[in-house]
This record gives sequence, structure tokens and C-alpha cells, in this order.
Amino acid sequence: MTQDVTTTRRVLGSVKWFDPVKGFGFVVADEGGPDILLHANVLRNFGQSSVADGAKIEIDVQDTARGVQAVEVFGIQPPAGSEAAMLADFEDIDPEIMRSAILEPSRVKWFDKAKGFGFGNVFGRSEDVFIHIEVLRRSGLADLQPGEAVCLKVIDGKRGRMATEVCAWEAAVKAKPE
Repeated sequence: MTQDVTTTRRVLGSVKWFDPVKGFGFVVADEGGPDILLHANVLRNFGQSSVADGAKIEIDVQDTARGVQAVEVFGIQPPAGSEAAMLADFEDIDPEIMRSAILEPSRVKWFDKAKGFGFGNVFGRSEDVFIHIEVLRRSGLADLQPGEAVCLKVIDGKRGRMATEVCAWEAAVKAKPE
């Protein structure tokens, strides 16, 4: 009796597209080859519900009867050039203030991709935090779901409390000093 051993391999690539409503998308490997299926559950296991088109991604994949599929996500970097898109809301703010903001555990109140913005709340604080879609894209995300746990870098800006970065919940744990 032979045992079927499924092997995985590490792949670097770019997100071709991802649709959180459909629950999947595809990655194009830097090394070429067929598109790689990225299922929403694999992305959720990494702590995110979406990923921006064009984001760089590091994944483990395996070959299946239905094609190549991602089985684990190890890292996501925002799309190239996304740092250049600076919001007018941040023009008058010292970049050092934005860089030094700490990641704060938060929950998404609501986010409307069509409107291009939404709000979250930092745990233990009552005021809303404005989240602009460009900040989301620069953070490598495409959408947020109500109630989703995330980490926000928050500053006081033109619109009150504003997110300058959004990342997976797990990032706060990894970024917390020992």
C-alpha cells in the first residue's frame, strides 16, 4: 500500500485579482507558470479578509487535480507604487508622526468600498477612526468587513482620528515589544 504524500513549495508572486465576495482570486508566480488559486479561507488563516490587486505575496502552494492552489500565506506587501499615492489629508502632517504611530488593535465598524471609506474603533476608545480606501490599498488590502479585527496606525488629522495604515490583527502581536 502506497501513501499519497502531498508536497508544497514556496512561491513568490503578485495578486492578479481577488474578490472577497466570490471568496477567491488568483496569484501569478514570479517564476511563471499557471495561475495559482488563492481561496478566502487561506487568506483568512493569515488574518486578512482581502488583498489588493498587484500586491506581492509569499505563499506555499501545492499541485491538485484542479490546478495549483495556495495552501498558506506567509507575507503580503502592498502593490508597487502605492506609497507614492499620498492622500491630501496627510499633506500637512509630518511624515515622522505617521511613521511613529503605533499599531492599535481595532475593529471595523463599517467599510463601503464603493464610497471609498469607512470607520473603525480602537479597542477601549469610543471615537471613530476614519479609514480611506487609498490607505487600505497602500496597506495591501482591498476591502474590510464589519466586525473584522485589524490593527490601525492612527493619527489626529483633518478628519479627526485617521488611519495611516491597516494590517492584519496578528501584526499587533508580532510588533508588540517583549
